[in-house]
Amino acid sequence: MATDTKYIFITGGVASSLGKGIIAASLGKLLQARGFRVTNQKFDPYINVDPGTLNPYEHGECYVTVDGHEADLDLGHYERFLSQQTHKRNNITTGRIYQNVIEKERRGDYLGKTVQVIPHITDEIKRNIRRLAESDNFDFVITEIGGTVGDIESLPYIESLRQLKWEMPKNCLCIHLTYVPYLSAAKELKTKPTQHSVKDLQQEGVQPDIIILRTEHHISDEMRRKVALFCNVETEAVMQSIDAPTIYRVPLNMQAEGLDRVVLRKLGFDISQVPEADMNDWNSFLSKLENAKQEVRICLVGKYVQLKDAYMSIYESLSHAAAYNDRRLVLTSVLADNLTEENAEETLRGHHGVIVAPGFGSRGLEGKFAALHYCREHNVPCFGICMGMQAMAIEFARNVLGYADANSTEFDPDTKHNVIDIMESQKNLVNLGGSMRLGAYPCRLKEGSRAYGIYGKNIISERHRHRYEFNHLYQKEFENAGMKCSGTNPDSGLVEIIELENHPWYIGVQFHPEYSSTVLHPHPLFLDFVHAAITGSK
Repeated sequence: MATDTKYIFITGGVASSLGKGIIAASLGKLLQARGFRVTNQKFDPYINVDPGTLNPYEHGECYVTVDGHEADLDLGHYERFLSQQTHKRNNITTGRIYQNVIEKERRGDYLGKTVQVIPHITDEIKRNIRRLAESDNFDFVITEIGGTVGDIESLPYIESLRQLKWEMPKNCLCIHLTYVPYLSAAKELKTKPTQHSVKDLQQEGVQPDIIILRTEHHISDEMRRKVALFCNVETEAVMQSIDAPTIYRVPLNMQAEGLDRVVLRKLGFDISQVPEADMNDWNSFLSKLENAKQEVRICLVGKYVQLKDAYMSIYESLSHAAAYNDRRLVLTSVLADNLTEENAEETLRGHHGVIVAPGFGSRGLEGKFAALHYCREHNVPCFGICMGMQAMAIEFARNVLGYADANSTEFDPDTKHNVIDIMESQKNLVNLGGSMRLGAYPCRLKEGSRAYGIYGKNIISERHRHRYEFNHLYQKEFENAGMKCSGTNPDSGLVEIIELENHPWYIGVQFHPEYSSTVLHPHPLFLDFVHAAITGSK
């Protein structure tokens, strides 16, 4: 462990979904912009080993790291804000903590001792916090603790935080994020929930160093002093995080509150010797995002559109691309289940471009076919991602190649023309998730293809999360009919990208480019798709 590493913990109280992840990412960005080496980490208190099997309606998007770990969506915020890749060690669940401890117990690592929450579970939690600093020598490790203080699931993490603050008092800091409700009848904000939340934290042995108040209304100086008095913190360390029109304004709002300055001071830094945060590039992006006047209207067709978090990375990637194209994104989400050949034109007309989203299972697939059929025949720029690319292949096989029964072995293993198949080597992998391609894989782009022109290089690397592959038996037939396989895995030959000739923009990718788009480095595929949507052709 680097001896000078500082550990910052972010806890939440009063209510869930206050935006701990955005605060964690914003603080990370501000410290990074001052020249520090920073990483963010998320502890999730659920007993699932990872979120890979969780319903997107319940948990939102399952984010995938480059090393193939299925992670919490907050890791996407960390990467988008810091332009820095995360890994398996950046997201830990209670399930993984207990799994690791039980495996050690079975091996005899504890030498016959009774295995308990303290010290064995808490030691495992602390080990996972410290090993980030050990691996890359970071100046700051910012750890977001999921859930709400007072929940039984969070207790081992709060206890681990208490121990670390006791063991390393000069190198640990706790930020507590709470909600300040506004009572419209009384026309006033109420701090009592915050006081009780801090008291719950104190009862677990942790005194917060900084309190951030989530609010829809500005917090007065008088109220800040009141919270400081009742919660045992400095008035300067009571800050507000007011609702913002975009999450990308939050770092600047927190900078104005002095969050990074107070954090550095409390951790022993001489502020006069630390450069101010250089947020020029961030401000440039934000100016484009907030000041764009002309619209680009995109329709997203998916099976989980009722919950925005289910397609979080796609929404944010489109937001980045629209801003850099000097356009204001107007996004319409359409439930694929409701789309048919009969209503596709009425539903999609007026949109500049269409994205057909990922999603396991057959529900909504016919609606995706209807959307793709319309876009292909009406020259509407269309972007198929993962299952969207597979749906592109099936729709093309049905309506161009004439295979009316074309399908995927995932949905109909007995269909004669399965243009989406599973690799023979994967058929014997029966464990849940065992047959998936997960994480970053290389892809070779065909020179002269649109994909090659977009990326500007031969070899790229993109992240995957899927079980089934394009069936090589149909590749020549597809290409002869105008659907080119422009990207393939250099080792296995698996098809990664398909693109339609003689169309303004019709590209399907087997991977998930949305995982790689960041504020300062928007993904080239999204940039080019939005550009094509604006111009109609390129």
